[in-house]
Amino acid sequence: MAKLDILVVDDEPNIRRTLEVHFASLGHRARTAGTAEEALRAAREHGFDVAFVDVRLGESSGLDLLPGLRASTPGGKLVVMTAYASLDSAIEAIRRGAADYLRKPFQPRDLDLVLERLAAVDVTERRLLAAEEGRAAGEPAPWLESASPAFQKALGVARQVAASQTRVLLRGESGTGKNVVAELIHRLSDRRTRPFVVVPCPAVPAELLESELFGHVRGAFTGATRDNPGRIALAEGGTLLLDEVADLPLALQPKLLRFLEDRRYERVGDPATRQADVRILAATNRDLEAATRDGRFREDLLYRLNVIVIELPPLRERPEDVPALAERFLDHFRRRRGRPDFAFSPAARQALAFHSWPGNLRELRNAVERATMLAPAASVEPEDLGLAVGSRPAATALGGPVSLAAVEEEHVRGVLASVPSYREAAAVLGIDETTLWRKRKQYGF
Repeated sequence: MAKLDILVVDDEPNIRRTLEVHFASLGHRARTAGTAEEALRAAREHGFDVAFVDVRLGESSGLDLLPGLRASTPGGKLVVMTAYASLDSAIEAIRRGAADYLRKPFQPRDLDLVLERLAAVDVTERRLLAAEEGRAAGEPAPWLESASPAFQKALGVARQVAASQTRVLLRGESGTGKNVVAELIHRLSDRRTRPFVVVPCPAVPAELLESELFGHVRGAFTGATRDNPGRIALAEGGTLLLDEVADLPLALQPKLLRFLEDRRYERVGDPATRQADVRILAATNRDLEAATRDGRFREDLLYRLNVIVIELPPLRERPEDVPALAERFLDHFRRRRGRPDFAFSPAARQALAFHSWPGNLRELRNAVERATMLAPAASVEPEDLGLAVGSRPAATALGGPVSLAAVEEEHVRGVLASVPSYREAAAVLGIDETTLWRKRKQYGF
């Protein structure tokens, strides 16, 4: 069983001490509280995986405490303890958020069985969540397969740093797959069973981004009708990706810097200081150094974020990947639409190879999806993709007034468009892959 953060809430010191010693003997981290106020403070500052809460806390009720504990630590499990067990009290405890019920007096083995049950429930919930996320996303998975040396290098760095806690800054144009590589880092890390949470900085209004990131309490501002734990709290134990971090408001940057330094933060409208165990990744399509010189991004924050930098090349710099990527996207969408007969025509393959793809992978995916929706026949043509036939001017016939370089460029492009892999293109051309790579760089595709 994974080591847990456990909170024991009981007004009897002997019970608190006994449970604390028992959980510590199993390797868990245990904190105790004798009152509702102490429990809420501990939950806000440290969070918990499991909280054991006595129903009677002096003159107050442990059941009344449950909603507050759930709000402070959304992912934590609550277990109610009582010497006055009844069916009505059990139902009420579950209604208020309890995951289990423990009758006093109990033996150490009873505690262990509760933890085992909760661990099994947690694993099941995570599997269901992953399955739901996969069904919701419904995306094909070609992003991380590449014949491009530059992209392979980026993936190699991602895999190498995944096991560490090092912060990583992912750089690249929009649509190059920064979010996908960030999730790869998370899934290869020891945090893989915990949440992967994305904060889309440009998509959230600047005045609400602090609340979205750190959370707020009800009444903190107009429209705050309920508590919001914030995405940092939701990512507890896992990974938080700051997507397009260059759009982070300047006023919010010192607060993020503080969190990066000591893992402490406050929710909007709540003076209580909290802690969170979250690995931070960041992604940007901007020049952060230029933003720093212009005073739009703090230099000290940049230094904190770019411990490891991974550069993702745009699709125009990895044209050897376009045919295979397009085929995988096409396979995904034809299965979704029940059209196994869809196929690219030779003209469509040429158009795919000649297009510069300024929108990168996202543009390619959208073009293929568009084609599977609009193509009137099984053969997908350039116009179905929204592309012109031969986006680059084709060379004139042999013997025309063109240079040898122009003829060679168009021939290389045509071969790359007609075969499924970079290796096969080199074989058709009668050159090795290194020479093909140099020619591709020479002609800028």
